[in-house]
Amino acid sequence: MILVNIIDRRIRRARARISVIVGTVLNKLKGCGSMNSMTSMSRTVSFSLFFAVIVVCSPESQVNESQGSDLNPLLYVNRFTEEPPERFQIQFITTKGDFIVQVYAAWAPIGSARFYNLVKQGWYDGVRFHRVLENFTVGWGIHDDPYVNYFWQKELLPDDPSFESNTKGKISFARSGPNSRTTQVFVNYKDNSSLDDQFVPFGEVSRGMEVLEDLYAGYGDGPPRGDGVYQAMAIARGHEYFEEGFPKLDRILQATILGETVLP
Repeated sequence: MILVNIIDRRIRRARARISVIVGTVLNKLKGCGSMNSMTSMSRTVSFSLFFAVIVVCSPESQVNESQGSDLNPLLYVNRFTEEPPERFQIQFITTKGDFIVQVYAAWAPIGSARFYNLVKQGWYDGVRFHRVLENFTVGWGIHDDPYVNYFWQKELLPDDPSFESNTKGKISFARSGPNSRTTQVFVNYKDNSSLDDQFVPFGEVSRGMEVLEDLYAGYGDGPPRGDGVYQAMAIARGHEYFEEGFPKLDRILQATILGETVLP
C-alpha cells in the first residue's frame, strides 16, 4: 500500500507539471503568426510532455500484480499479452450507433495482438473519437484517465510489415515515427493509399461505416492545423480537458470481442 501511495503522488506531481508546461506553451502557440513558429512550438510541447512522461514512468514506477488492487486495472500492462485468434470481430457500441471491425492477424500480427488485448481488457470503453476529419480519417485511443495515458505512452510496438492498403474502411494504428504505435488507431473515410508507407492496416469495418461517418466532426484537426483536440494536452489532462473544451465529441460506450466467426 505504501508503494501504491508513492506511485500515486509521483503521478499527481508529474500531471501538475505537465499541465503547467503544456498550458504555458499553448498560450504562446496561439499568439504565433507564422506556420513555422507554430510548428516549432508544437514540437516543444510534445518534447516537454514526453520528458515528463519518462520521469513518471521510470522503472521504479512500474505497476505489477504484487502492488495491490487499488490502481486502475488498465495500468497492469503485463495483462495485455494474450495471443489473439487468426481473425476476430469487435463490436463497438457508440453514442451514434454500432459498428463492427473485422481483424486479420495475418495483416499485422503485432498490431492485431495489441488491439485484441486492449479491447478485451476494456481499454477503449468510454474513449472519445478525438480526431474526426471529414473525408479523411477518424481516430481514437486517448483515455479519459491521465494515469492510464502516462503508463501506455512508453508501451511502444515494433512496426509490422505492410500487406494491405489504407483504403476506405481499413483500420490502422497511428504512429509518430518508426516503432511508435501505442493505443491510438484510425479508420479511413476514403482511399488513403498515400499513407501506406507509414501506417499498416490490421482490419476493416465490416458493418456500420455510416455510423463512423456520422460522428461529430465540428472541432476539426488539432494544433497547429486547427483548433481541435491538442493531443499532448488530452493525454496529460484526460477527462477534464475533453469536458472543458470538447464536450460534443462522440465516444465508445463499449467494445466487445465477438469471436472468430465472420458475420454475414
